[in-house]
Parts: sequence; structure tokens; C-alpha cells
Amino acid sequence: MSDAARPERAAQAQAPAPATEPPAPGVNPRVYRFVVDVTYLPVLLSGMHLEVHGREHVPPPGSPLVVAANHVSALDPFLVARALPPGRFLQFMAKKELFVPGIGDIIRAGGSFPVDRSGTDLGAVRTALRVLKAGGTVGIFPQGTRGGAEMQGGVALIAAKGRAPILPAGISRRGRAWVIQFGEPISPRGGIRAVTGELAEVLTRLSGSPGTPLPGGRYTAP
Repeated sequence: MSDAARPERAAQAQAPAPATEPPAPGVNPRVYRFVVDVTYLPVLLSGMHLEVHGREHVPPPGSPLVVAANHVSALDPFLVARALPPGRFLQFMAKKELFVPGIGDIIRAGGSFPVDRSGTDLGAVRTALRVLKAGGTVGIFPQGTRGGAEMQGGVALIAAKGRAPILPAGISRRGRAWVIQFGEPISPRGGIRAVTGELAEVLTRLSGSPGTPLPGGRYTAP
């Protein structure tokens, strides 16, 4: 019997080749550092500084990691990026409205990628998973918007599918300091609802009131 007469072989011959998965968005280290330095200028010019606590909880570079932070200001992504140890390039899911000509090119060069917050953006989820597969660091605000009251389950879902721990990062202002408090990594196992609930509790504690003690080693960013 010829190959053409064999149904299974004919189907294989006619089946389209599997689509090649696009690469994870890259990071231009020079652009990344430039953006982190420039966005720190408003902090310095206002007479403030950045304090980092719990840096010892950050896993070493080269392993997949999801960083989840509360969202209080437009500076949040850059402060968290500055707080991470060298070698960790934070690639944030950023709202698609930011990706306009000029600014959008810089954001992309820094490694971040757009997300449509009006619904479930499967394209952004797939991009985040490619970053994690490459051993990168994905940054997400579980609240979605600044001051949002409801935690979204996307962080737990992406971490579970990407087999990456979740590093909680609490952001707060204390006197003349912006404070980033990293907590111990949270395992993505245990179910989306349970992990999301645990993350919510941890972020509330890490970004607590000025009277809340800050455990862990202290580091003052230059």
C-alpha cells in the first residue's frame, strides 16, 4: 500500500507544521539601567530615598520568578526594579496604553510587555510564561490598578503554569523613605484561590502602617 493510500500517513503529510513559539521579550541592560536611574531622580529631587528590606529572600538570578507587589504610585515598577539584586531584570506586565511610539519603544527595550486590562489577555499570559521559561523575572500588580481593593488570580495562575515561586513585594512610604519589603517566596502550588489569598495577606503585612516592624536585612539603594 502506498503512503498516499494510508490515511494516517496522508493526514500527517497534509498537516501544517507546528507554529514556532516566539521568543521571550528580551532586555537591553543599558536601556533597563537608564530607565531605572532616570525614574529614581524624582525620588532624590524630593529629598527621599529608597530602603529595601528582605533582599535575602530574592532567589538567585537565572531561575524563574514572579514578583507580585501592591500598587500605590506610578513609580512602583521602577522602585521594585531598583530594589532587586543585580542580575534580576524585572519584566513587568504594563498596561497597553503605555505602548505608544517613543515611550513604548523604551518600555519594550527594558523588557516589559503590554497587557489589556479590560479582560483576560491570553497573549500577555503566554508572553509571561515565555519569560519564565527562559529563567526570567515577571512583575505583576495583583490589584490591577493603583489602590485596587480586589486581588486578581492571574499571579497565581501564571506562577503555577510557569512553575515559578511568587516573591511578594510590599511598597510603602515611611517618613522620607520609599520602602520595599520583600517577603519569603510563596509556592504556586495549592490552588489559585488559596495562593491568591495567601499573597493578599502577605502583601497587606509587608506594606503595613508605619508602626509595623520590618524584618529582614536592610539595604539603602544608592
